[in-house]
Amino acid sequence: MSETQTSATDMVADIEALGEKLGRAKASISARFIGQARVVDLTLTALLCGGHGLLIGLPGLGKTRLVETLSTVMGLDGSRIQFTPDLMPADILGSEVLDTETDGSRAFRFVPGPVFCQLLMADEINRASPRTQSALLQAMQEKTVTVAGMDRPLGTPFHVLATQNPIEQEGTYPLPEAQLDRFLVQIDVNYPDRDTERDILMATTGDEDAQAVAVFGDGELLAAQALLRRMPVGESVVEAILDLVRAFRPDSADASEQVRETVAWGPGPRAAQALMLAVRARCLLEGRLAPSIEDVIDMARPVLSHRMALNFAARARGDSLTDLIDQTAAQMTKGQAAA
Repeated sequence: MSETQTSATDMVADIEALGEKLGRAKASISARFIGQARVVDLTLTALLCGGHGLLIGLPGLGKTRLVETLSTVMGLDGSRIQFTPDLMPADILGSEVLDTETDGSRAFRFVPGPVFCQLLMADEINRASPRTQSALLQAMQEKTVTVAGMDRPLGTPFHVLATQNPIEQEGTYPLPEAQLDRFLVQIDVNYPDRDTERDILMATTGDEDAQAVAVFGDGELLAAQALLRRMPVGESVVEAILDLVRAFRPDSADASEQVRETVAWGPGPRAAQALMLAVRARCLLEGRLAPSIEDVIDMARPVLSHRMALNFAARARGDSLTDLIDQTAAQMTKGQAAA
């Protein structure tokens, strides 16, 4: 057997082993976060891709419980910040304090903030001022922060799962486009159906609560992220990603008349990068060896919906951005099938 064949065989075995481990991780998470399989898959997608997730949903839907459970199952050191209007950047990053020694000498000592962890829950991130929100920009993109002129690396890996309330906007500061683009996926957390809500009632109002079990150990998530980036992607999938992203840029020749009339600004190259990683993660979570065009279509909404915006006229008409994404993705699928 040639070296290339051996390498391919080893990769197949590694992918299958990782798929089995991810199945156990999903089962452990679902024991505490009941019935929201799509939400669990998307949060795991963010972690597998080495990215960050923005969870949008009303209070009481279990977003905090999900992040706490993920921290345990994925073997990550977790931390939480409750964002409020009076929160300062130093409350996130940390600060230097002046210590006085027994001999009278003085020296500054850095006290790390809660951002120095592996999985950070940024609760109600849009309640902090823009100055404080910007403190996370460098952390999310470069995995390091600069305090008192020194670059200080964060945990490895480092992920942010931020929450946002879509209804209550009083006293909030909408995230700027530059920060929204740092989130790999937007995860909509909706109300559970009746049967799921019944299961939640029975599981959470008794004298015992289900406990999450650690599935991933030290360094295993990093190894999974490296394996994901080595997964092969077919040329047809690459072309589908490019077609989809470019179709939402209103000044592009690839855009439809509907997109030109309704979209104010479209997704940039980072959206294509995120989509390339996300389709591989979906493939892994479903136990397959290579992504397909169906993966591209399925991941379009969570990857693109926070990276583009409708213009004023479209918003005034009540047009839906998610409907536009779904319709354009469906048309693209039909066109490729016809070809």
